[in-house]
Parts: sequence; C-alpha cells; structure tokens
Amino acid sequence: MNIKTPALLATIALLTLSGCVARTAVGVITAPVRVASKAVDIATTSQSEADEKRGREIRRREERLGKLQRSYDKHRRQCEQGDQPACETARNEYDQLQDSLPTVPYERR
Repeated sequence: MNIKTPALLATIALLTLSGCVARTAVGVITAPVRVASKAVDIATTSQSEADEKRGREIRRREERLGKLQRSYDKHRRQCEQGDQPACETARNEYDQLQDSLPTVPYERR
C-alpha cells in the first residue's frame, strides 16, 4: 500500500464526515430556537381557537338559558293553577333569567 492511500482515505473520510458534523452543528445551534418557538406556539391561542372557545361558551349559555326558560314556563303554569311552591320557584327562575340574558349575545334579524 502506498503512503498516499491512507492520506487519501483520511481526506475522503474528513470530507464525508464534515457534512455530518456541519448538519449536527446546525441542529444544535437551531435547537433552542425551535424549542422556544414551539413553547410560544403552545402558550398562545390563535384567533380561530379563541373564536371556537367563545362560540362553545355562548352555546353553553344559550342551552342553560333555554332550560331555565322551559322550567320557568312550567312552574308559571303550575303557579297559575294555584301551586304556591311553584310560584316561588317561578319567581326565582325569572330572576335567574333576567340575570342570564345579558350574558348571551342578541342576534338581530
């Protein structure tokens, strides 16, 4: 074997490995940036996510308001038939309805 052969092999190995080393170095250098951007992405809420959350909350309030309205109507009818405990319940539910109405957006037609 010639003296030039090991030197040539070493040069080829260094050139081949330098790409791996460079990629590893770039990966190590950019890793904190990738981690930080992922953390910011997790910590922040996008506008569409905020809109979806608000929509779910409004639907939940509307459902509660609907149940309360149906219960109030039932107890009011019972009150009109002379059921005194139903009258008290209807009054309480009416107050709850009045308190809940401002929390549900009004839809104009």
